[in-house]
Amino acid sequence: QVQLVESGGGLVQAGGSLRLSCAASGRTFSYLCMGWFRQAPGKEREFVAAISWSGAYTYYADSVKGRFTMSKDNAENTVYLQMNSLKPEDTAVYYCTADMTGWTPSGCRKYDYWGQGTQVTVSS
Repeated sequence: QVQLVESGGGLVQAGGSLRLSCAASGRTFSYLCMGWFRQAPGKEREFVAAISWSGAYTYYADSVKGRFTMSKDNAENTVYLQMNSLKPEDTAVYYCTADMTGWTPSGCRKYDYWGQGTQVTVSS
């Protein structure tokens, strides 16, 4: 089992920045492929970013590429999502996710473990 706890959400003006954190416990963190998804009101959950277990590879949705950066600190058992140049359409609940089955060119092979989510609201 893997437990994931997100933090760092909040209210920010358009053009601003936020950094989300996701702390993992329960499994060897360094072997986890990690990801971020988001869900806006009335919309389906969508992929945002993923990072390989080593941190060497990342993959981003086109909508956030160049604005968001995902990183992994194996010593702290934590992943981060640095979000810059935020837009109102980035408003959503952001979920951290993890998997142990490996990396593909488009992210983790699966996303089996999920956190509870953290709200990000971007005002115009």
